[in-house]
Amino acid sequence: MCGLYAVTELAAHSDRQISASDIAEKYDISLNHLAKVLRTLVRAKLIESVRGAGGGYRFSGNAKRVTLLDVIELFQEIGGEAGDSASLKHDEGKALHSILREVDEFAVASLRAITLSTLVKIIARQQNGGRADSGARKSSAIGA
Repeated sequence: MCGLYAVTELAAHSDRQISASDIAEKYDISLNHLAKVLRTLVRAKLIESVRGAGGGYRFSGNAKRVTLLDVIELFQEIGGEAGDSASLKHDEGKALHSILREVDEFAVASLRAITLSTLVKIIARQQNGGRADSGARKSSAIGA
């Protein structure tokens, strides 16, 4: 989650640099842990480090192409085998394993379908009380 928080925060404010301490404070994340996460995101070329006065981190990926799955997979394996061999000896275990595999496949498909751009728009809409597009609708109605 820490990686998603960091990259989403940076993508939402791609016009400026944000310090690691600002991100850590906002999301109540250990600065030491966040530094490791940010290094991984820099290596993946999703963000870049800006040195010097007023430095910090800046989003450098393509928010319309980078998916939530892309970010999550930098930090953990997704869609691995669920359950152990002992649980597969019983019909109940086999049935549960099948259901859990299906849930995992659905989750992976969903995470693959949601881009950072979409997530940033959803966040903006929630922050505006669901009115993120109201200005665009008003101006198109005026021009009609």
